[in-house]
Amino acid sequence: MALCTWQIAAHGPLRTYDERLGRTIAGSPLPSPVAEFLADLGNTAVAVSVLALAAGWAAWRARRAGTPRWWLPPLASAVAMAAVPALIVPFKALVGRPGPPGPLAGETGFFPSGHAATAAVGYGAAALLLRPHLRRRLRRPLLAAVAVLNLAVAVGLVRRGYHWPLDAVASWCLSGPLLWTALRLSRLSRPSPTAADGGRAAEPTDPPRRRDNATTRGDGTPGGRDGRTTRRRERDDDSDRTTAALNNDD
Repeated sequence: MALCTWQIAAHGPLRTYDERLGRTIAGSPLPSPVAEFLADLGNTAVAVSVLALAAGWAAWRARRAGTPRWWLPPLASAVAMAAVPALIVPFKALVGRPGPPGPLAGETGFFPSGHAATAAVGYGAAALLLRPHLRRRLRRPLLAAVAVLNLAVAVGLVRRGYHWPLDAVASWCLSGPLLWTALRLSRLSRPSPTAADGGRAAEPTDPPRRRDNATTRGDGTPGGRDGRTTRRRERDDDSDRTTAALNNDD
């Protein structure tokens, strides 16, 4: 964010490359209706509505599951979204970057992009709210879809001449700390392992006992290898006593 702001304000070489890339994208064969649709996904009415639906559903699921402080993740996401205009508007007035050739040519205040920031925080926060309630195999595809969606919004904004590419990049840099803060606050609502266990620490388990060779059989005689040796000796003693008795009879 600091690098982008410095290069835009000082008319650095990065600004030159940015404007060259912006003109190339604006002249791309992407149909204008498609680009307009992608750009409109960054409107406040669309992104905030998606976030509100995700927040309501996540709050209902968390409250139904008995999660303590179930209201904290939706509240953190709402605060992150409210912080977008509070940060974007002063930046626009401070930098005063002119817009690209297009329907808004001649106006100023295009850096950073409010539409790109609204889309990044709105859809990103919605994904973070839904992620804990989804199956594991759906979590990564959801985050990947949000990343692709934000890239598509940026392409639509540049293609229609509403912003330069660095306007969107700066908005992503600004939205990152907002989403990170919302995520950290959301994790405070999850119970710790100790609290979930009733405040008791995990009791150590007894080590497995070693099997002794001299085990006891059901009739009280030793079993195992030592038991077999004892029984063999008893049979030999009985045989010796029988032989001695026969010799005495003779």
